[in-house]
Amino acid sequence: MPRKIVIDIETTGKDFDSLDEISKEYLLKYAQTDDEVKAVKEGMGFSPLTGEIIAIGMLNPDTDNGAVYFQSPELLQEPLKEEGIEYIPDTEAGILRKFWEAVRHYDQIITFNGRGFDAPFLMIRSAVHKIQPTKDLMPNRYSLSHADLLDLLTFYGAVRRKFSLHMWCKAFGIESPKEEGVSGYEVHDLFQKQEYLTIAKYCVGDLYATKKLFEYWETYVRFNPGS
Repeated sequence: MPRKIVIDIETTGKDFDSLDEISKEYLLKYAQTDDEVKAVKEGMGFSPLTGEIIAIGMLNPDTDNGAVYFQSPELLQEPLKEEGIEYIPDTEAGILRKFWEAVRHYDQIITFNGRGFDAPFLMIRSAVHKIQPTKDLMPNRYSLSHADLLDLLTFYGAVRRKFSLHMWCKAFGIESPKEEGVSGYEVHDLFQKQEYLTIAKYCVGDLYATKKLFEYWETYVRFNPGS
């Protein structure tokens, strides 16, 4: 039986004003209105070149034990454990090192849009810190060693509309973490307010939703000959 781990990350964008002038000019090249400039600045967290990882969540779907490694700058935060989940603060480099040390022990990683976002972000931000990966997060697209539910539920791109984690959860009667009052769009503001543990716990909600969505896919969507 393969050892499985569910992975999810939370990110935030760098301060736009901290960038060099050439980078600013490049990013604003096609922004012609104030709203477009605002959209560029608010989208900095979507790229590992203009953003950073502030939380990495990991959940063993077979035991419901896991950990969230999260940034807690300028705020002394002690590690704690709640309902099988450890919350461990560190720097971005520190949480990346902890992630790579943990993930190497698993055979299968489970994500939602992990191939399009989480895995590349983890690998590039690790490279920024000169941290080498311990596991291939981007294997052959059709290999279930990385089970990306967005890929699986849209049949590897055959379905045009992809939809969000929230929409897929609602379709299958799974509780969505977005219903708890926090969404990914609020993470940057929470980080600025130093609500680091709130971000970490929001990440856990995504982990459980992804776990349940994977179980639903295995039971009702995946074709199992002879079942």
